[in-house]
Amino acid sequence: MLHILSTFCITILMTSSRNVGVLGASGYAGAELLRLLARHPDLDVAWAAGDQAAGQPLVSRYPGLRSAYGELAFCSVEEGLEKGADVLFCALPHGRAAEIAPRALAAAGLVVDLSADFRLRDPGAYPAWYGAEHPFPDQLGAWPYGLPELHREELREATRVAVPGCYPTAALLALAPLVAAGLAAADGIVVDAKSGLSGAGRSLTDGNLFVQANENVGPYKVGSHRHTPEIEQELALAAGASVTVTFTPHLVPASRGLLATCYATLAPSAGDEELAACYAAAYGGEPFVDLLEPATGWPATRAVITTNRAQVAATADRRAGKVVAAAAIDNLVKGAAGQAVQCANLALGLPETAGLDLVPPGP
Repeated sequence: MLHILSTFCITILMTSSRNVGVLGASGYAGAELLRLLARHPDLDVAWAAGDQAAGQPLVSRYPGLRSAYGELAFCSVEEGLEKGADVLFCALPHGRAAEIAPRALAAAGLVVDLSADFRLRDPGAYPAWYGAEHPFPDQLGAWPYGLPELHREELREATRVAVPGCYPTAALLALAPLVAAGLAAADGIVVDAKSGLSGAGRSLTDGNLFVQANENVGPYKVGSHRHTPEIEQELALAAGASVTVTFTPHLVPASRGLLATCYATLAPSAGDEELAACYAAAYGGEPFVDLLEPATGWPATRAVITTNRAQVAATADRRAGKVVAAAAIDNLVKGAAGQAVQCANLALGLPETAGLDLVPPGP
């Protein structure tokens, strides 16, 4: 009888849900977290915080979530921190997350941060790219970089995670295995990427207005985008040497989706077979990476939007001596909220795919 009771207690413990708080739930990434967590079998949203929406019913901003969250209302960030949670997702603006980090870590057993505040390992790099000293520089390098395909073991049983940016996620999935294997040179790398408008956030800047953005494509923050040091940091780890990347982002007139097309010098002995074998070794068992054959199709955003999937492909341009590698993701899912949930699953010992068995919409 004692054995039966012990087994019963262990089963209850293993299947009990964790309560979740979402800071910054009124933004695009926060809304995507709420959408994904609504169907997660082991994570239950207890509260959602958004200072600008505090006191308003959640469905006043997201009517489509009525069936999942009923009469739940937004609370303030301060109220959320006081409530605490088993798992805290932080989708606050850059800078704000760093300010509240000590309180967030004290309020939850696991903190998953979607901002850029803890992605960089070098304290000296933060002010160079973000224009201010980090309030807790000793924390830089202490948060595992939340790209499971590169850092899965670091994420297991983690208590804090820094989720990568959307552009680095795509660029790194395309390039990291090739650089690590020596098939692509670490110098002279070019990343040309296009993102849907949701990647620019919810603020009403002039360039994001419909009339300005519709039927328009253009680069922005050329040579100065804050995702650049993330790409260089992680490629340097793969290469075992310093890396400098030319990264140019573009906004396209779509709500979501991101495509990164990357160029690097091809190793003299490398060809399509070596590139394919490298990807197969790196991603063959990955639950969210689809390897495409360039002869039959290249990564495209329509195939991955609203999902946590990534499409990856590479080819050898022997005439130019270059490798061309591309990756497509949804900037709000694999590039933000979905990756955050994937990381939380790993940290909590849950199935990595829990709550993320998503399929894209039809045409």
